[in-house]
Amino acid sequence: MKISVVVPVHNEAENIIPLITEIVTAMRTASAYEIIYVNDGSYDETAIILQQALADFPALRVINHAKSCGQSTAVHTGIKHAIYPWIATLDGDGQNDPADIPQLYDVLISQQAKMPNLAMVAGWRNDRHDTAWKIFTSKLANSIRAKLLGDHTPDTGCGLKVFSREKFLELPYFNHMHRFLPALILRAGGQVISEPVKHRSRTMGQSKYGTLDRLWAGITDIAGVIWLQKRAKLPVIEEITRN
Repeated sequence: MKISVVVPVHNEAENIIPLITEIVTAMRTASAYEIIYVNDGSYDETAIILQQALADFPALRVINHAKSCGQSTAVHTGIKHAIYPWIATLDGDGQNDPADIPQLYDVLISQQAKMPNLAMVAGWRNDRHDTAWKIFTSKLANSIRAKLLGDHTPDTGCGLKVFSREKFLELPYFNHMHRFLPALILRAGGQVISEPVKHRSRTMGQSKYGTLDRLWAGITDIAGVIWLQKRAKLPVIEEITRN
């Protein structure tokens, strides 16, 4: 397994060292890996702690955004700077378990014989540890999105995903795109499957997203993705060779 683990963070100072430590443990069977933290304009101690962590974690790389540009931009920055062909993303709040990364990678590699265009295994938080309201709104949003976009993905809001760097860089970039990666990969001719992963309660820090913010962004972004889907062209390629 040669993989780049990309973690976008905004004001997650308390969670940085515990999560990096878990990622290092999860990657003990990898033949090569790197951990890329993208500090998205944090104004707490995030930048200082990441700077100090570079001395203790050789696999760690740190990229700073001078001001906050949002999660999708932070993910995009990390993937552009990654050096390995496979990407794992997870949220920086500690609710995703890094121990699930090798499992998702193994599923992706093992299924490629049957699904040659498989480009992503998306985590599925089938046992959520959040407030009842957050779980309800997430399930509602996922059901609406799945019906409108036909992406057959039960939980696109899960930050834990393993996918092809090359395929990701083919996708159109826009703000909030991280919420629609399965639909965008399908649009680009790739295949996506979902796999159950663990989900943990947030123990430190505060959530950065509000329900109304997500609702408004979701409505406008789904309309945009539908527009992209209708204009997708996937040619059948035949290369002519010399006799």
